[in-house]
Amino acid sequence: MHTIAYYGPTNKKATKVAVGIVVKENAVPAQMKTWVSTEDVRNDSLILEEILGFIADYSVKSIAMTDAIIGCPHQEGIDYPDGEECQECTFWKGLDRWTGERIH
Repeated sequence: MHTIAYYGPTNKKATKVAVGIVVKENAVPAQMKTWVSTEDVRNDSLILEEILGFIADYSVKSIAMTDAIIGCPHQEGIDYPDGEECQECTFWKGLDRWTGERIH
């Protein structure tokens, strides 16, 4: 199985896509690759071709993919301190990325 997830500064523009290869149920991805762009990665034919090639390399039989952008493209602990919110992507502050509802 493989997973595809899109991330962006808002819920309208995906500037990052992450693809993970999961070899057994409930396992962490055995391989993971990300692509980033200043433009929407969903419309970048070169990135889409590279994703297809990455998937083909692992003979993937099934795909799990989000139907929306699921959060900020920056990584906690790498791009900003653990336990804090990204200072660049204010759209996501206080927003549940799975439901789209404000967290109280």
